[in-house]
Amino acid sequence: MSELLTDIVPPIGRVTLNRPDKRNALNSAMWMELTHLAARLSQDDRLRVVLLTGAGHEAFSAGADIIEMRQSLADPPKMQTMQQAVLDAQVAWERIPIPTIAMIRGACTGGGCGLALSCDLRLATPDAFFAIPPAKLGLAYSLADTKRLYDLVGPSRTKEILFTGRRIDATEALHLGMINRIVPSDELESYALALAGDIAGNAPNSVRAAKAVVSLISAGTDAETPGSKRYYDESFSSSEFLEGARAFMEKRSPKF
Repeated sequence: MSELLTDIVPPIGRVTLNRPDKRNALNSAMWMELTHLAARLSQDDRLRVVLLTGAGHEAFSAGADIIEMRQSLADPPKMQTMQQAVLDAQVAWERIPIPTIAMIRGACTGGGCGLALSCDLRLATPDAFFAIPPAKLGLAYSLADTKRLYDLVGPSRTKEILFTGRRIDATEALHLGMINRIVPSDELESYALALAGDIAGNAPNSVRAAKAVVSLISAGTDAETPGSKRYYDESFSSSEFLEGARAFMEKRSPKF
């Protein structure tokens, strides 16, 4: 049975971490496949939104595969390869040009939390909880991982979360800004699909531009670049704007 399930029903793609008996712990092969999968999803012009979730109800992902990590302790090159696979996958998911939505039930910890933070939006059930435990393991958190958390919760709260490695429940995660919304467990599927449908119904170039420009701002850009200006300028002569303007004047929904 595949440890990563992919379901493409344009305009929405869905990826499921499929190790429910291991609380969807992620091994090196899965991280590498997530990197390749991100590239394939990015190139699929039929897609406008991607959903990412974990199989079962116990966990989005409990993080690293403990057995694999234990086996790698005495093999530094293997450990380095494993950790690089984690970093590569998270960057690849962060850079998917269309919106990504993490659907989170239960445990979302360690590398699983890092993967969720690489998505654009996060929906969580009331029983979801989060933890980033490097300080409890004698490890350092990467700059890229730290920045994703920093961008959501700010410097002081980032320090507290990393200093303590403590468990954060869904209510606190919402208050901190780590997640976008808490959704009842029996409504998570329908809510996520409705949200994805709303996004997919909007002008795809506008949505892609919004994601790209927010990413530029997050990376420290505070003035127009040739690329960001091009998004803005070209939108006014686009077929999407023509359809949007016509639909507005004709008091109907646009068809993008």
